[in-house]
Amino acid sequence: MVPLAAFGIALALCLLARSIVLKLLNRKISEHHSFTHVFLHAIRFPSILWCLAAALSIAIQNANPSPALVYWANKGIGAFLIISATLVLGSIFVRMTMIYGERYNMPFAVAGLSRTLTYVFVFSIGFLMLLRLFDVTITPILTALGVGGLAVALALQDTLANLFAGVHILIEQPVGVGDFIKLSSGEEGTVRDIGWRTTRIQSAGNNMTVIPNTKITTSTLTNYSLPERRVSVDIGILAAHSADHNLIAEIALDVAAETPGVLDEPAPAVSFDPGVLPTHLQMKLVVHVPTHADGGPAQSHIRRRLLDRFRDADVPLPFPLPDRRALTDANRD
Repeated sequence: MVPLAAFGIALALCLLARSIVLKLLNRKISEHHSFTHVFLHAIRFPSILWCLAAALSIAIQNANPSPALVYWANKGIGAFLIISATLVLGSIFVRMTMIYGERYNMPFAVAGLSRTLTYVFVFSIGFLMLLRLFDVTITPILTALGVGGLAVALALQDTLANLFAGVHILIEQPVGVGDFIKLSSGEEGTVRDIGWRTTRIQSAGNNMTVIPNTKITTSTLTNYSLPERRVSVDIGILAAHSADHNLIAEIALDVAAETPGVLDEPAPAVSFDPGVLPTHLQMKLVVHVPTHADGGPAQSHIRRRLLDRFRDADVPLPFPLPDRRALTDANRD
Protein backbone atom coordinates (compact mmCIF):
# COMPACT_ATOMS: atom_id res chain seq x y z
CA MET A 1 0.00 0.00 0.00
CA VAL A 2 2.91 2.34 0.56
CA PRO A 3 3.91 2.54 -3.15
CA LEU A 4 0.28 3.13 -4.17
CA ALA A 5 -0.14 5.87 -1.58
CA ALA A 6 3.14 7.45 -2.64
CA PHE A 7 2.06 7.29 -6.29
CA GLY A 8 -1.32 8.91 -5.56
CA ILE A 9 0.08 11.69 -3.39
CA ALA A 10 2.91 12.43 -5.81
CA LEU A 11 0.54 12.46 -8.79
CA ALA A 12 -1.87 14.82 -7.02
CA LEU A 13 0.95 17.19 -6.06
CA CYS A 14 2.43 17.12 -9.57
CA LEU A 15 -0.95 17.81 -11.19
CA LEU A 16 -1.55 20.67 -8.74
CA ALA A 17 1.83 22.17 -9.56
CA ARG A 18 1.08 21.72 -13.29
CA SER A 19 -2.25 23.53 -12.95
CA ILE A 20 -0.64 26.45 -11.10
CA VAL A 21 2.15 26.80 -13.68
CA LEU A 22 -0.27 26.68 -16.63
CA LYS A 23 -2.48 29.34 -15.05
CA LEU A 24 0.53 31.61 -14.46
CA LEU A 25 1.66 31.13 -18.06
CA ASN A 26 -1.85 31.76 -19.36
CA ARG A 27 -1.93 35.13 -17.56
CA LYS A 28 1.30 36.20 -19.24
CA ILE A 29 0.01 35.60 -22.78
CA SER A 30 0.00 39.03 -24.40
CA GLU A 31 -0.80 37.94 -27.96
CA HIS A 32 -1.80 34.81 -29.82
CA HIS A 33 1.53 34.37 -31.60
CA SER A 34 3.81 34.86 -28.60
CA PHE A 35 6.42 32.48 -27.21
CA THR A 36 4.38 31.97 -24.04
CA HIS A 37 1.33 30.92 -26.06
CA VAL A 38 3.37 28.51 -28.19
CA PHE A 39 5.09 27.02 -25.14
CA LEU A 40 1.80 26.64 -23.27
CA HIS A 41 0.15 24.94 -26.25
CA ALA A 42 3.12 22.58 -26.69
CA ILE A 43 3.35 21.35 -23.07
CA ARG A 44 -0.35 21.18 -22.18
CA PHE A 45 -0.71 17.44 -22.87
CA PRO A 46 2.93 16.24 -22.39
CA SER A 47 2.96 17.85 -18.93
CA ILE A 48 0.32 15.32 -17.80
CA LEU A 49 2.60 12.49 -18.91
CA TRP A 50 5.50 14.11 -17.08
CA CYS A 51 3.42 14.16 -13.89
CA LEU A 52 2.70 10.43 -14.33
CA ALA A 53 6.39 9.72 -14.89
CA ALA A 54 7.40 11.67 -11.76
CA ALA A 55 4.74 9.94 -9.64
CA LEU A 56 5.76 6.53 -10.98
CA SER A 57 9.41 7.23 -10.15
CA ILE A 58 8.51 8.17 -6.57
CA ALA A 59 6.34 5.06 -6.20
CA ILE A 60 9.17 2.80 -7.39
CA GLN A 61 11.57 4.35 -4.92
CA ASN A 62 9.13 3.58 -2.07
CA ALA A 63 8.50 -0.03 -3.11
CA ASN A 64 11.94 -1.36 -2.06
CA PRO A 65 12.58 -2.95 -5.49
CA SER A 66 15.71 -4.72 -6.57
CA PRO A 67 18.62 -2.65 -7.87
CA ALA A 68 18.12 -4.05 -11.36
CA LEU A 69 14.47 -2.97 -11.40
CA VAL A 70 15.38 0.50 -10.18
CA TYR A 71 18.07 0.77 -12.84
CA TRP A 72 15.83 -0.17 -15.76
CA ALA A 73 12.90 1.81 -14.41
CA ASN A 74 15.02 4.94 -14.21
CA LYS A 75 16.37 4.28 -17.70
CA GLY A 76 12.84 3.87 -19.07
CA ILE A 77 11.57 7.00 -17.37
CA GLY A 78 14.60 8.94 -18.56
CA ALA A 79 14.06 7.71 -22.14
CA PHE A 80 10.39 8.70 -21.95
CA LEU A 81 11.29 12.18 -20.71
CA ILE A 82 13.92 12.67 -23.44
CA ILE A 83 11.54 11.58 -26.20
CA SER A 84 8.65 13.72 -24.96
CA ALA A 85 10.90 16.75 -24.39
CA THR A 86 12.35 16.34 -27.89
CA LEU A 87 8.87 16.34 -29.41
CA VAL A 88 7.90 19.42 -27.41
CA LEU A 89 11.07 21.33 -28.33
CA GLY A 90 10.69 20.38 -32.01
CA SER A 91 7.14 21.70 -32.02
CA ILE A 92 8.15 24.93 -30.25
CA PHE A 93 11.09 25.64 -32.55
CA VAL A 94 9.06 24.97 -35.71
CA ARG A 95 6.11 27.13 -34.64
CA MET A 96 8.32 29.99 -33.44
CA THR A 97 10.31 29.87 -36.68
CA MET A 98 7.09 30.16 -38.69
CA ILE A 99 5.75 32.97 -36.50
CA TYR A 100 8.92 35.05 -36.75
CA GLY A 101 9.18 34.27 -40.47
CA GLU A 102 5.70 35.66 -41.08
CA ARG A 103 6.24 38.62 -38.75
CA TYR A 104 9.56 39.75 -40.26
CA ASN A 105 8.81 38.70 -43.85
CA MET A 106 11.33 35.85 -44.09
CA PRO A 107 9.92 33.46 -46.72
CA PHE A 108 12.58 30.79 -46.12
CA ALA A 109 11.47 30.47 -42.49
CA VAL A 110 7.90 29.47 -43.40
CA ALA A 111 8.91 26.97 -46.09
CA GLY A 112 8.23 23.29 -45.50
CA LEU A 113 11.92 22.43 -45.92
CA SER A 114 12.83 24.75 -43.04
CA ARG A 115 10.37 22.92 -40.80
CA THR A 116 11.81 19.57 -41.87
CA LEU A 117 15.40 20.64 -41.21
CA THR A 118 14.41 22.00 -37.78
CA TYR A 119 12.78 18.70 -36.83
CA VAL A 120 15.83 16.76 -38.08
CA PHE A 121 18.18 18.94 -36.00
CA VAL A 122 16.14 18.63 -32.78
CA PHE A 123 15.47 14.90 -33.21
CA SER A 124 19.15 14.26 -33.87
CA ILE A 125 20.06 15.87 -30.54
CA GLY A 126 17.36 13.83 -28.80
CA PHE A 127 18.66 10.63 -30.40
CA LEU A 128 22.21 11.36 -29.24
CA MET A 129 20.90 11.98 -25.71
CA LEU A 130 19.14 8.59 -25.78
CA LEU A 131 22.37 6.90 -26.82
CA ARG A 132 24.16 8.71 -24.02
CA LEU A 133 21.49 7.58 -21.51
CA PHE A 134 21.98 3.90 -22.36
CA ASP A 135 25.80 4.22 -22.57
CA VAL A 136 25.88 3.30 -26.26
CA THR A 137 29.15 3.95 -28.11
CA ILE A 138 28.55 6.23 -31.06
CA THR A 139 31.66 5.37 -33.13
CA PRO A 140 30.43 2.00 -34.50
CA ILE A 141 27.07 3.54 -35.29
CA LEU A 142 28.71 6.37 -37.22
CA THR A 143 30.80 3.84 -39.15
CA ALA A 144 27.74 1.82 -40.05
CA LEU A 145 25.87 4.97 -41.04
CA GLY A 146 28.76 5.99 -43.26
CA VAL A 147 28.76 2.71 -45.17
CA GLY A 148 24.97 2.54 -45.31
CA GLY A 149 24.72 6.18 -46.25
CA LEU A 150 26.83 5.61 -49.35
CA ALA A 151 24.49 2.87 -50.53
CA VAL A 152 21.44 5.01 -49.77
CA ALA A 153 22.95 8.00 -51.60
CA LEU A 154 23.47 5.90 -54.74
CA ALA A 155 19.92 4.57 -54.59
CA LEU A 156 18.29 7.95 -53.91
CA GLN A 157 20.23 10.24 -56.22
CA ASP A 158 17.16 12.10 -57.53
CA THR A 159 15.67 12.51 -54.06
CA LEU A 160 18.94 13.84 -52.62
CA ALA A 161 19.36 16.15 -55.62
CA ASN A 162 15.92 17.64 -54.93
CA LEU A 163 16.75 17.92 -51.21
CA PHE A 164 19.95 19.90 -51.82
CA ALA A 165 18.16 21.94 -54.48
CA GLY A 166 15.60 22.87 -51.84
CA VAL A 167 18.39 23.92 -49.47
CA HIS A 168 19.89 25.97 -52.30
CA ILE A 169 16.53 27.71 -52.84
CA LEU A 170 16.27 28.58 -49.14
CA ILE A 171 19.81 29.95 -48.98
CA GLU A 172 19.98 31.88 -52.27
CA GLN A 173 16.26 32.77 -52.22
CA PRO A 174 15.58 33.07 -55.97
CA VAL A 175 11.96 32.42 -54.99
CA GLY A 176 10.09 32.53 -51.71
CA VAL A 177 6.73 31.56 -50.32
CA GLY A 178 4.16 34.03 -51.64
CA ASP A 179 6.13 35.01 -54.77
CA PHE A 180 4.50 34.93 -58.20
CA ILE A 181 6.82 33.15 -60.65
CA LYS A 182 6.81 31.80 -64.19
CA LEU A 183 9.09 29.02 -65.41
CA SER A 184 10.55 28.82 -68.88
CA SER A 185 8.53 25.62 -69.39
CA GLY A 186 5.30 27.62 -68.96
CA GLU A 187 4.21 26.88 -65.39
CA GLU A 188 3.25 30.02 -63.46
CA GLY A 189 1.56 30.83 -60.19
CA THR A 190 2.10 31.77 -56.56
CA VAL A 191 4.61 29.74 -54.52
CA ARG A 192 2.73 28.17 -51.61
CA ASP A 193 5.40 25.89 -50.14
CA ILE A 194 9.02 24.85 -50.66
CA GLY A 195 9.36 21.30 -49.42
CA TRP A 196 12.32 18.96 -49.04
CA ARG A 197 11.64 17.43 -52.48
CA THR A 198 9.14 19.60 -54.36
CA THR A 199 7.87 23.17 -54.65
CA ARG A 200 4.12 23.77 -54.81
CA ILE A 201 2.77 26.54 -57.05
CA GLN A 202 -0.86 27.64 -57.03
CA SER A 203 -2.07 28.78 -60.45
CA ALA A 204 -4.63 31.48 -61.21
CA GLY A 205 -7.20 28.70 -61.74
CA ASN A 206 -6.73 27.64 -58.09
CA ASN A 207 -4.86 24.49 -59.09
CA MET A 208 -1.71 23.26 -57.34
CA THR A 209 1.29 22.41 -59.51
CA VAL A 210 3.96 20.25 -57.86
CA ILE A 211 7.43 20.88 -59.33
CA PRO A 212 10.69 19.10 -58.36
CA ASN A 213 13.15 21.44 -56.70
CA THR A 214 15.83 20.67 -59.28
CA LYS A 215 13.60 22.10 -61.99
CA ILE A 216 13.37 25.36 -60.05
CA THR A 217 17.16 25.67 -59.75
CA THR A 218 18.07 24.53 -63.27
CA SER A 219 15.42 26.25 -65.42
CA THR A 220 15.05 29.92 -66.30
CA LEU A 221 12.30 31.57 -64.28
CA THR A 222 10.83 35.02 -63.87
CA ASN A 223 10.03 36.16 -60.35
CA TYR A 224 7.43 38.92 -60.58
CA SER A 225 7.81 39.63 -56.85
CA LEU A 226 11.50 40.67 -57.05
CA PRO A 227 13.07 43.10 -56.43
CA GLU A 228 9.65 44.19 -55.09
CA ARG A 229 6.08 43.00 -55.49
CA ARG A 230 4.95 46.16 -57.29
CA VAL A 231 4.74 45.67 -61.06
CA SER A 232 3.96 47.89 -64.04
CA VAL A 233 1.16 47.20 -66.51
CA ASP A 234 1.00 48.49 -70.11
CA ILE A 235 -2.31 49.14 -71.86
CA GLY A 236 -2.27 49.93 -75.57
CA ILE A 237 -4.63 52.71 -76.76
CA LEU A 238 -5.70 52.85 -80.43
CA ALA A 239 -7.51 55.71 -82.19
CA ALA A 240 -8.08 57.09 -85.67
CA HIS A 241 -5.68 59.59 -87.26
CA SER A 242 -8.20 62.39 -86.74
CA ALA A 243 -8.34 61.87 -82.95
CA ASP A 244 -6.94 64.47 -80.54
CA HIS A 245 -3.98 62.78 -78.84
CA ASN A 246 -4.00 65.31 -75.99
CA LEU A 247 -7.64 64.49 -75.22
CA ILE A 248 -6.83 60.77 -75.34
CA ALA A 249 -3.98 61.23 -72.83
CA GLU A 250 -6.25 63.27 -70.52
CA ILE A 251 -8.99 60.63 -70.59
CA ALA A 252 -6.51 57.80 -70.03
CA LEU A 253 -5.02 59.48 -66.96
CA ASP A 254 -8.49 60.16 -65.53
CA VAL A 255 -9.50 56.51 -66.01
CA ALA A 256 -6.26 55.29 -64.41
CA ALA A 257 -6.79 57.56 -61.39
CA GLU A 258 -10.25 56.11 -60.72
CA THR A 259 -9.29 52.46 -61.26
CA PRO A 260 -9.19 50.34 -58.05
CA GLY A 261 -5.77 48.87 -57.32
CA VAL A 262 -3.75 51.37 -59.37
CA LEU A 263 -1.01 53.00 -57.29
CA ASP A 264 -0.62 56.77 -57.06
CA GLU A 265 3.16 56.43 -56.81
CA PRO A 266 4.68 55.92 -59.33
CA ALA A 267 2.01 57.97 -61.07
CA PRO A 268 0.29 56.67 -64.24
CA ALA A 269 1.87 57.94 -67.47
CA VAL A 270 0.86 58.10 -71.14
CA SER A 271 3.47 57.88 -73.90
CA PHE A 272 2.98 58.47 -77.63
CA ASP A 273 4.41 55.05 -78.43
CA PRO A 274 4.69 53.79 -81.13
CA GLY A 275 2.80 56.88 -82.32
CA VAL A 276 1.57 57.37 -85.87
CA LEU A 277 1.04 54.14 -87.78
CA PRO A 278 -0.24 53.74 -91.36
CA THR A 279 -3.76 52.87 -90.21
CA HIS A 280 -4.16 54.50 -86.79
CA LEU A 281 -2.63 56.26 -83.80
CA GLN A 282 -1.30 54.12 -80.98
CA MET A 283 -0.42 55.28 -77.48
CA LYS A 284 0.54 53.45 -74.31
CA LEU A 285 -0.78 53.88 -70.76
CA VAL A 286 1.57 52.65 -68.01
CA VAL A 287 0.19 52.07 -64.50
CA HIS A 288 1.60 50.36 -61.41
CA VAL A 289 -0.26 47.81 -59.26
CA PRO A 290 0.68 46.23 -55.90
CA THR A 291 1.19 42.66 -57.20
CA HIS A 292 1.24 40.74 -60.46
CA ALA A 293 -2.17 39.25 -59.64
CA ASP A 294 -3.70 42.77 -59.62
CA GLY A 295 -2.57 43.47 -63.19
CA GLY A 296 -5.32 41.54 -64.99
CA PRO A 297 -8.31 43.13 -63.18
CA ALA A 298 -6.77 46.60 -63.56
CA GLN A 299 -6.23 46.13 -67.32
CA SER A 300 -9.80 44.90 -67.83
CA HIS A 301 -11.31 47.81 -65.89
CA ILE A 302 -9.20 50.41 -67.72
CA ARG A 303 -10.02 49.04 -71.18
CA ARG A 304 -13.77 49.04 -70.51
CA ARG A 305 -13.74 52.54 -69.05
CA LEU A 306 -11.62 53.86 -71.94
CA LEU A 307 -14.14 52.56 -74.46
CA ASP A 308 -17.02 54.19 -72.58
CA ARG A 309 -15.19 57.52 -72.28
CA PHE A 310 -14.12 57.50 -75.94
CA ARG A 311 -17.72 57.00 -77.00
CA ASP A 312 -18.93 59.79 -74.72
CA ALA A 313 -16.24 62.17 -76.02
CA ASP A 314 -16.70 61.13 -79.69
CA VAL A 315 -13.09 60.04 -79.98
CA PRO A 316 -12.88 58.29 -83.38
CA LEU A 317 -11.69 54.71 -83.25
CA PRO A 318 -9.55 53.14 -85.99
CA PHE A 319 -11.41 51.52 -88.85
CA PRO A 320 -10.67 47.87 -89.65
CA LEU A 321 -8.52 47.24 -92.68
CA PRO A 322 -10.52 46.18 -95.76
CA ASP A 323 -10.13 42.63 -96.96
CA ARG A 324 -7.49 42.43 -99.68
CA ARG A 325 -9.47 39.80 -101.59
CA ALA A 326 -12.54 42.07 -101.58
CA LEU A 327 -10.45 44.97 -102.90
CA THR A 328 -9.00 42.79 -105.66
CA ASP A 329 -12.47 41.65 -106.75
CA ALA A 330 -13.72 45.24 -106.72
CA ASN A 331 -10.82 46.42 -108.90
CA ARG A 332 -11.50 43.63 -111.36
CA ASP A 333 -15.11 44.65 -111.64
